[in-house]
Amino acid sequence: MRVFVTGAAGFIGTATTKELIANGHEVLGLARSDANAETLEKLGAKVHRGSLEDLDSLREGAKETDGTIHLAFIHDFTKFAENGQIDKRAIEAMGDVLEGTAKPFIVTSGTGLIAPGVVVTEDMRRDSSPHVPRVSEQAGLAYASRGVRAMAIRLPQVHGGDGRAGLITYFLEGARRRGAAAYVDEGSERSAAAHRQDVARLYRLALEKGVADGIYHAVGEEGVPMRQVIDVIGRALNVPVVSIRKEEAGDYYGPLAMFAGLDMQASSALTQQRLGWTPTGIGRIADIGQPGYFNV
Repeated sequence: MRVFVTGAAGFIGTATTKELIANGHEVLGLARSDANAETLEKLGAKVHRGSLEDLDSLREGAKETDGTIHLAFIHDFTKFAENGQIDKRAIEAMGDVLEGTAKPFIVTSGTGLIAPGVVVTEDMRRDSSPHVPRVSEQAGLAYASRGVRAMAIRLPQVHGGDGRAGLITYFLEGARRRGAAAYVDEGSERSAAAHRQDVARLYRLALEKGVADGIYHAVGEEGVPMRQVIDVIGRALNVPVVSIRKEEAGDYYGPLAMFAGLDMQASSALTQQRLGWTPTGIGRIADIGQPGYFNV
């Protein structure tokens, strides 16, 4: 299958591109820069120049391939609402040209901010909320009723080399600036996690076997306590580990405060059953706790 992949040169995208190519697929990767194009060429992918705001480039990439995986997102949380709308327009541009084709179209969502305090499952639908401006899941799955094999993969906090680990990467940068690594209250809240190689394999399996309107969870661990994560960050930076109150989270975490103190557990039991996917990667704490993981 010839697959159009946005975000193909990114943290999860590079692993997904490798996984697809290794299993006989051809990748046409979106590249917004010469550096992205060089990365894709080294991986063995074909290069398609464009960006999330170049809607014509997205339409062309989706139209001329057999399936589309949408991984790209502008991760600037100071402009979360604006970037959510850019993402929505990008999804609609690709979805419109796929209408009636029955081609697979996978968009990327998250396991967090769906039902805090419970273990989120694939059967729980995400409601529209002004507090969550990213609407990729709702926008993408709308095409399932328009003749597209539209699916959503919900990501937890993804780790696996390259010095990155989802929101943890931003927490680490905040701890470096402030000279202390902080958790909220007891740091007992948990968030789901997965290794990026497992995540990449799930994207491939969904492309090959997923069904229209399907929601799949790329979850390897249902919930890892935040206190353990912050302890790792403190050791990596050699800075104190401290507790802060919920009211202080906005000042400490800035635009990421919406995630601070939230319990964001999730299960992948249904995904494993439906797609035959079994996560095998190293756990989050063992992985990010390895010497030199964050290259600090």
